[in-house]
Amino acid sequence: MRVVNDPSAPVFPGRRSVVTIGSYDGVHLGHQVVIDHVRRLAEQTEARSVVVTFDRHPASVVRPESAPELLTDADQRLELLAATGVDGTVVITFDERQSLEDPESFIERVLVDALAAEVVVVGSDFHFGHHRRGNVELLSRLGESFDFVVTPVELLARPDGVDEPVSSTAIRRALAGGDVDLAERMLGRPFEARGIVVEGDHRGRLIGFPTANVEVPKSMCLPADGVYAGWYQRPTGATHPCAINLGRRPTFYEHADHSLLEAHLLEFDDDLYGEPARVRFSQFLRSERKFDGIDALSAQLKQDVERARQLLV
Repeated sequence: MRVVNDPSAPVFPGRRSVVTIGSYDGVHLGHQVVIDHVRRLAEQTEARSVVVTFDRHPASVVRPESAPELLTDADQRLELLAATGVDGTVVITFDERQSLEDPESFIERVLVDALAAEVVVVGSDFHFGHHRRGNVELLSRLGESFDFVVTPVELLARPDGVDEPVSSTAIRRALAGGDVDLAERMLGRPFEARGIVVEGDHRGRLIGFPTANVEVPKSMCLPADGVYAGWYQRPTGATHPCAINLGRRPTFYEHADHSLLEAHLLEFDDDLYGEPARVRFSQFLRSERKFDGIDALSAQLKQDVERARQLLV
């Protein structure tokens, strides 16, 4: 997959493109339906298949006070887009200046001049441009002038029967409720958190349950506080079953200011400090709670680890 940042020249000279536009946070099953349609149309006309996305979520610039936490960071999003088989991804820098660009200018600059679009595929509720003034109707009208057609795609229904489409927002809500199974069914893969392993207070090792303390950027979405079964992947690609504790450790701290992600790798004892980690959430085990002391906590952790082992190994 070719990745182009802020194109100022034709991306695929002499070739036309089938294009879709969006934030694509999560690259979930709904996104994949749209991209599959883009690829099929491109194959039919020997055009290039292209995703146009942004270097950050537009809401972080337009309304930062209510911008959503991200399901995928920039690197993971590009990895997932590459896995779809799309020919290219154009990453637009979304700063204050970009937020003020009117939809007509964006269409001509990106879709026409850079990508020579012949088809633009978007969800039926698509909006873009300054004040979200751009929509399917505007795209279709300008397509008549610039020689491209617009193909709206109906949004994918949620797998649990709720009358709304699969969306990044719906996945965030599922994670907020600890429902990592539903999130996985909408993503098409287990939800994954990424971060660097940092030193903690070593309490886990002292009570017989050493953990990798994974520092996840604050901009990223995490499931609800609780204990989960999951998988831990090292930079080598080696993957280990683990019990995950996500929370503020109320047994030890009265008022922790943020949640901590700790992964206890089963049948593993090695130094992970400084390594990038990928933690995948498989199943919710229990909510976080305060215990009367270390002995009570240790007894519960033994049960958690055994339950994770039964589920994963």
